[in-house]
Amino acid sequence: MQFASDNTGPVHPKVMDAVLKSNNGYAMGYGADALMEDVRSQLRHLFETPEAAVHLVVNGTTANALLLATLAQPWDTIFCADVAHVEEDEGNAPEFFTGGAKLTLVPTTNGKMTPEALRTAITSQGNRGVHGPQRGPVTITQATETGSVYTLSEIKALTDVAKEFGLKTHLDGARFANACAALGCTAAQMSTDAGIDAISFGGTKNGLMGVEACIMFDPALSWEFELRRKRAGHLLSKHRYLSAQMQPYLTDDLWLDMASSANARSTQLRSGLHKTNIAQIEGDPTSNLFFATLPRASHQTLMAQGAVYYKWGDVETGPADEMIRARFVTNWSTTEAEVDQFLSIVRA
Repeated sequence: MQFASDNTGPVHPKVMDAVLKSNNGYAMGYGADALMEDVRSQLRHLFETPEAAVHLVVNGTTANALLLATLAQPWDTIFCADVAHVEEDEGNAPEFFTGGAKLTLVPTTNGKMTPEALRTAITSQGNRGVHGPQRGPVTITQATETGSVYTLSEIKALTDVAKEFGLKTHLDGARFANACAALGCTAAQMSTDAGIDAISFGGTKNGLMGVEACIMFDPALSWEFELRRKRAGHLLSKHRYLSAQMQPYLTDDLWLDMASSANARSTQLRSGLHKTNIAQIEGDPTSNLFFATLPRASHQTLMAQGAVYYKWGDVETGPADEMIRARFVTNWSTTEAEVDQFLSIVRA
């Protein structure tokens, strides 16, 4: 019963098989492998952008930081949600890779920025001339860190605000697939059509060993990104092992199938917890992660029977009925039986 993170899940067999197959013979390095040409073609087709620049890196922090560094100047500020991954979980990597750009936090409701809050944040910056930060790009996390998902119109409303000020918009899509599956939309509808300029297209949280695609819809940005990637030590010489993961991921919509499965198990778990009348679900999550509170006694029983998930608070000592917050994340390999076992323990 593993619900700690989608990072803890296994690699999909089709992906592992592709990596093993790619291990035969020789292949040109640094992204010049034949597999990468197919990956680039598939991603351009998926996002309906035939000229997009496409590059691969090994993890989401690198993807976000390098893309934001390409979009921002060192003296800029980057506008992000107050619960954005770039703010809470990336160890100041965006600030480091941009050479000093700061983050301006935008208040959120259920993990989402509103156009009004974003506009207020933008107008509060860039007003002090040389003495203050200049306005830089906006970054949107989709799905959010609370498990909620922006609708297409909500994304477009945010990019419209950014464009009012001449700012570009980056989408942190570590769970892009889960959001796409939740909305039932295409990749293009949730990115280029919605006004996004660059995207971190995640794979690691969705059944890959470790690879993310950095996609810039303006190919003129490509060379700067490539220089930054090399300078940061993130241009892999044996690049074919990144390409070999991404190729099967994109083939026959495996990326979407895995995300749909993870979302379905999360819905099963949320629904089951809600029906117990013991747990309280936070917000309006629709992807593969959510937060909930359960009595301390329930946490203790679950832990004793092998359930693994993150908890915020002391579950060892205190009143049995005190509510303790926890996060639950499903992945492509989570089974119905695993969820049922967890729920049976809660109901006991």
